[in-house]
Amino acid sequence: MSFGDDPAVPAHTAPGTSLTAARRARELARTVGGPAVDVLVVGLGATGAGAALDAAARGLSVAAVDAHDLAFGTSRWSSKLVHGGLRYLASAQFDVAHESAVERGVLMERTAPHLVAAQPFVLPLTPLVSRGQAALAWAGLRAGDGLRLAARTARATLPLPRRLSAVETRHLAPALRGTGLRGGLLSWDGRLTDDVRLVTALARTAAGHGARVLTRVRALALTGSGARVRDELTGEEGEIRARAVINASGVWAAGLVDGIRIRPSRGTHLVLRSGLLGPLPAGLHIPVPGEANRFVLVLPQDDGRVYVGLTDEPVEGGVPDVPEVPESDVGFLLDVLASALDVPVRRDDVAGAFAGLRPLLDTTAAAGSAPAPRTSDVSRRHAVLTSTDGVVTVVGGKLTTYRRMAEDAVDTAVAAHRLGAGPSPTASLPLVGAASPRTLAALRAPLRLVRSYGTEAPAVHALGARDPRLRTPVLEGYPVTRAELLWAVRQEGALDESDLLDRRTRIGLVPSDRTTALEAAREALGRTLGSR
Repeated sequence: MSFGDDPAVPAHTAPGTSLTAARRARELARTVGGPAVDVLVVGLGATGAGAALDAAARGLSVAAVDAHDLAFGTSRWSSKLVHGGLRYLASAQFDVAHESAVERGVLMERTAPHLVAAQPFVLPLTPLVSRGQAALAWAGLRAGDGLRLAARTARATLPLPRRLSAVETRHLAPALRGTGLRGGLLSWDGRLTDDVRLVTALARTAAGHGARVLTRVRALALTGSGARVRDELTGEEGEIRARAVINASGVWAAGLVDGIRIRPSRGTHLVLRSGLLGPLPAGLHIPVPGEANRFVLVLPQDDGRVYVGLTDEPVEGGVPDVPEVPESDVGFLLDVLASALDVPVRRDDVAGAFAGLRPLLDTTAAAGSAPAPRTSDVSRRHAVLTSTDGVVTVVGGKLTTYRRMAEDAVDTAVAAHRLGAGPSPTASLPLVGAASPRTLAALRAPLRLVRSYGTEAPAVHALGARDPRLRTPVLEGYPVTRAELLWAVRQEGALDESDLLDRRTRIGLVPSDRTTALEAAREALGRTLGSR
């Protein structure tokens, strides 16, 4: 698709990357019942969208489908952190730790510097943290800086960890209880502006390389040579033929391929309103009482809200589209906060909560063997598995390492099906919106938009300049504007109000907020339909 395909596409938009309803209709008609593509990817979370980009960037023809919207599953419920792998050193998973540090550097310095920035964290040395534990934590942070060095990430990107006095610690986290506070440990990691923004950038970059990105297309059955699919908008069914099939459907992977055993783990976050904990220049690592090397994170967000998470609990039974948050998770997180904060956080202070399901690979033996380990102890190492009929499934891992997971899955598909493709170029391939820090700083658009849209921020900002009504926020006290909803429809493949609501205003909304946001989403959708 070129700029000329849609007069509404502004000049700031990267050529061929716009995902519109019209483009979806054209490419769906070409794909279902049409000639075989080289690679069919099922699932458009971070790993699936990453696999579509990886394959397309190698010159392969690609179709990528999802039963819902972009980032509908686990990828939209993350902590928005890009971890450097520190926690894996403690369990001697050195390869996983190094891989995480490398991929963090790739995102921060090469592929998505507009979306990922350095985030400071303070580990407070409270009376619950013994001097021995503090010494181990400090050694761990220094080892984490060694990971940064081994990954060749610049010191300017991630500063050196250091010790803090009690006064410095309280300055960075005034809500901490001062009694018995000995100081703190300051460290740095990566933080995403928004996990959905990352997946959207991946999908649009893949589209720019020719991938057919087809949301609302459900895979009903997979084989090594394609899939039976259904258009969820019309109910029509058909076949997509492919020379290789990659199953990147996360926690739903076992429902499409026999022999895959997923052990979902629930990660819950609380959402607190801005101001409750006072100013938070840094995030917090609060040790879980009675646990070694386990922390609850307090994560300040750009919109003024604060996330508190996360849990790691096994999920039994069927996999829901949207996981519910049990009161036991809420109580656990509030109890950990109470162990370190001077500011009381009560159940009524929780504005919202969300949970994601980690698609951990179940490697335990058959029933009757030793008890399965806790999900928090299950390795985050990803796995690429090939079924007897040739379907390649990628599971495990985490958001930070999506690119490596995608590369390994495509490598396996290329080798197994003898596709003509070279090595992956994605470690140095900028995503839509990416640019150098100097270029991003010079853009004429609000900083908040630059951190979400990168070089496209001026185009989003221009929508509000042409129509002042679009400058207004969707909700009082929530920074997302109606112009951003309009952009999501025109450029990013949002097909209806639920897509818009899920992507841009989904976290921590009370029912009355959701009603207001839904009305704004309908208005944006109506404006776009009226302009066609």
